[in-house]
Amino acid sequence: MTGQNLARKLLAAHLVDGEMTPGREIALRVDQTLTQDATGTLVMLELEALHLDRVRTEVSVQYVDHNLLQADERNMADHLFLRSAAQRFGLWFSPPGGGVSHPVHMQRFGVPGKTLIGSDSHTCAAGSLGMLAIGVGGLEVALAMAGEPLYLTMPQIWGVRLTGRLPDWVSAKDVILEMLRRHGVKGGLHRIVEYHGPGVETLTAMDRHVIANMGAELGATATVFPSDERVREFLRAEGRENAYVELSADPDAGYDVEDEIDLAALEPLIAKPSSPGSVVPVREVAGQEVNQAVVGSSANPGLRDFAVVAAILRDRHVHPQVSLDVNPTSRQILADLTRIGATLDLIRAGARLHQTGCLGCIGMGQAPAKGRNSLRTMPRNFPGRSGTADDLVWLCSPETAAAAALTGRITDPRELGLPYPKLELPETSSVDSAVLESPLPPGLARKVELVKAESIGTLPTLDPLPDALRIPVALKAGDNVSTDEILPAGAAALPYRSDIAKLAQFAFTRVDPDYPKRVADIGDHAVIGGDNYGQGSSREHAALAPRSLGLRAVIAKSFARIHASNLVNFGVLPLEFTDVADYDAVRAGDELLLQGLQDSLTEGGELTVHNVTQDTDYRVQHRLSPRQIKTIHAGGRIAEHAAASNPTASDHAASDQAANNQAQEAEQ
Repeated sequence: MTGQNLARKLLAAHLVDGEMTPGREIALRVDQTLTQDATGTLVMLELEALHLDRVRTEVSVQYVDHNLLQADERNMADHLFLRSAAQRFGLWFSPPGGGVSHPVHMQRFGVPGKTLIGSDSHTCAAGSLGMLAIGVGGLEVALAMAGEPLYLTMPQIWGVRLTGRLPDWVSAKDVILEMLRRHGVKGGLHRIVEYHGPGVETLTAMDRHVIANMGAELGATATVFPSDERVREFLRAEGRENAYVELSADPDAGYDVEDEIDLAALEPLIAKPSSPGSVVPVREVAGQEVNQAVVGSSANPGLRDFAVVAAILRDRHVHPQVSLDVNPTSRQILADLTRIGATLDLIRAGARLHQTGCLGCIGMGQAPAKGRNSLRTMPRNFPGRSGTADDLVWLCSPETAAAAALTGRITDPRELGLPYPKLELPETSSVDSAVLESPLPPGLARKVELVKAESIGTLPTLDPLPDALRIPVALKAGDNVSTDEILPAGAAALPYRSDIAKLAQFAFTRVDPDYPKRVADIGDHAVIGGDNYGQGSSREHAALAPRSLGLRAVIAKSFARIHASNLVNFGVLPLEFTDVADYDAVRAGDELLLQGLQDSLTEGGELTVHNVTQDTDYRVQHRLSPRQIKTIHAGGRIAEHAAASNPTASDHAASDQAANNQAQEAEQ
């Protein structure tokens, strides 16, 4: 009999409903949650709408790491609101400057074997510790904090066997870029990627973080690594060895899908503009002029990732045409960089040091000039995500970024003619727990009032799905449209993340600048999407903002996992063409008729859409579970929970017990 792989062990340990058969809906118990400021303000408004008394998870943490510029009063107002909400609902709070959520959570709260969900698609990075970590929409995080399970489609388990050892000038970023080179941005859809084999032990926990983080770019539900001696080393360095649990697949474990990578055979890779899946060897594009290199973000967050750049640049200076920007990922990493002298090496080399946070990764500063190449160690290079409409952003390893910074051109780092740096990193980290604010006791928490400035809006009221929809096609989008294009982040839009009415004015403007104004006159409408519609960020604003403008249905060739769930959560009907040729036939402006929705959604996976304008019919299908169909009919999950909005005395007792459990977590 075939043994169990680690992913199935983690799923089985948290299964509360459903059968673990790929394609079936399952429900999982959630141990920990993670929210960040770009998505967390909406989550806190949802907790308020759900009338939550106190979070019921073991650990929930609110981070402030995305919008740190404080260009006007709204940004600090959001931070004050988030802190007050964390105090009121019983969350840990990591303030501005504490660091990027994913590495900080791994350092301070990650526990092998636990489940973690986060309102950030890169939450999957915690799989580096042997956690089952999944990025989801904010409303699903809010409901998990309220004690509900996470519902998802049971994924296939994709076993990737690693052998060999990485050669000099090749690092963990090149491993995940190799996966993207082979399989593209849809290769992991409805799959959990599990790395195993003898090559795994050659990778540190932070190396694994790099690989797990960008599992999101594969479209994977999660990425899982074993919890072994390298994980124990990491937790020991963080002063948390008592959290270590050994976890691995059975020796004879089987997988639904299999792949293998010989680490020793890899070379420096780079993703061309403007997709993480457009990967080629660096040598094939070498010689192109570079004007910016950015090191940092959650994709390459470890001390090694910065220290190797500092070592390459030591006693050298960046090319005069290159802006080398360094974003340390946490206060703790910055302290360690300073302790080993790497900060001084970077400054002397001409690097610009920025705040500890996401920054340029989400278009908050560091925007490149139009038509100028920017090499970044970040996870995404979707069009315009950098904050520049006509950007040329490449994704690469720290070694490749450092080589470009020195030469002013895309350069295979093996061609620098330098010895590969031999790093001597400290065995213990500069642990910084004082910056984290622990949850208030329940009695004090209930006395906290939410701090709401005028810039903090309210959730829109959403009506149920009618039995018939006669709606025009307001917009037709192409393949691989990301949530950055549906609802951009960046310095212009992100300050309005707490006010859906104002944020909605940015909806689809990177695809069609006139969309918000046009649908204001139209009202209820549909959007036609291509393949992999809604890839990228988990931000549920990309579903809620268009819904507040009248979006009732999206008909696409296929959907990215998180965005499809977000559409359902806010009552937008996600449908797929059964014949993708019909996508070509439908036009923007066509009027569509969907009838008998109360029965047709329930009776089967297919229904008919009549194009009134062309007098033609299209067969479409949905992938909704019976639970999701009820959600769609109700107008979204908050509407479903309206009846349970008044907490009772028993609720207080249950939440007090959860608070006591959380208080017992060791504050490091």
